Amino acid sequence: MKYAVFFLALLAMPPLGVVLSFNRRWMRYAIWGMIGALAVYQGTAINFFSYEDYRGSSRGMEISIVYLLAFALLVAAALKRRLPKVIPSFGAFLYVVYFFLCLPSYGAAENTLFCWMETWKMIMIYLVYLSVRAYLDMSAGTKELVKGLAGFAIFNFLLIVKDHLSGVYQPHGAFPHQNGLAMAMHLFANLFFALFLIGGWRSLLNVAAFVSAAACIVRTYSRGALAMVPLSFFVTFVLSFFSVPRGKKLGMIGRTTPIVLMGLVGLGLMLPRIVERFREAPEESKNTRIELALCAREMITDEPWRGVGINNWGIKINPPYEYAERAGRKNNRGADFKDGIVETVYLLVGAECGIPALAMMILWFLSYLVRCVSLSIKLRGTYYAALPAGIAGGLLACYIQSCLEWVLRQQMNLILLMVLFALLDYLAANAGKLKEESKAKGSGNG
Repeated sequence: MKYAVFFLALLAMPPLGVVLSFNRRWMRYAIWGMIGALAVYQGTAINFFSYEDYRGSSRGMEISIVYLLAFALLVAAALKRRLPKVIPSFGAFLYVVYFFLCLPSYGAAENTLFCWMETWKMIMIYLVYLSVRAYLDMSAGTKELVKGLAGFAIFNFLLIVKDHLSGVYQPHGAFPHQNGLAMAMHLFANLFFALFLIGGWRSLLNVAAFVSAAACIVRTYSRGALAMVPLSFFVTFVLSFFSVPRGKKLGMIGRTTPIVLMGLVGLGLMLPRIVERFREAPEESKNTRIELALCAREMITDEPWRGVGINNWGIKINPPYEYAERAGRKNNRGADFKDGIVETVYLLVGAECGIPALAMMILWFLSYLVRCVSLSIKLRGTYYAALPAGIAGGLLACYIQSCLEWVLRQQMNLILLMVLFALLDYLAANAGKLKEESKAKGSGNG
């Protein structure tokens, strides 16, 4: 039945693309639909070749409404002759190289179907990247895209409130795990914090999105996310401060004051639980992280150039393979026990795909952090400068937190990352035009 539903939905996408090509408003609804579908991602994704009990970064070949709408947007772009290049930016080029550097790992994999499931995910998220870039090129709908992200942040906050009232200790919103929610909300909290600093109170939606995202970070009680809050917000504030004209810096500092006061009040209310979360962290969790990291080191030592197989960690960490035993990891949980995933995306990629793929992934990540800094300077004095300034703080938090989490191999977080990367590449390609547009409107804040 699920296959029939998928093929019917797929057949409907080209006609939908035709409709979208005639009306910019419908394209806006499509991009909102893509972002909104993330709120119900698990309920709208069809999983081909499903292996739900497998402990890996991909458990099936997923097709979701997000990907179908991305396909429809690309059909619309093709009809309007605004289809982006297959590799439209330097960041995209680095991602493609990273993708191809992961493929040699098939040669060391025990299960190539599991490899394909992760490879499929990498292709699909790139489809999302191209579709968002195509949408922005066709509609210049930067603010509409940001509104969609704001709605998603607020929706997750409402889910958190519902879970809080139900007594859930670590709610996860629309995400599979609270760490995924916390990492995504770091991106949004910093983005909307920068928009508030540069744009002021003009958009209550942005203010609501900022408060919602910040509350989600705190309420997850994710230790890694909480530790990143001061650093990420400081980076966002500094970039925002240097992005506004000299005469408006004092006003920006004034707008920061109520945010800091509200943050202190919120921190005071949640402080007992936060302290408890850090103080009562189980020793077993710490030991497991260290032991799995040592297992990853053993895999990298064995296969430094190609890895043990993309998405094959869940096989290679368990008997008959001896990586866990060689690393000194012991467990007495029975013959049916299956070990988990190393809790850092960097060691996971290094172990599964080798050192060259890991190096390229890090270069891909860092290229967008550099792009954020560059764009905040290029777009200085405009509303658009807030976007790279805020994304920079969020990305920094995600990258550092990923030393403790493998969240950036999870579907929803990767999709959101690709949406923001497409936004940054659009801003870079049109920086001059956007600055002229802001001057023509006579407002430094857009």
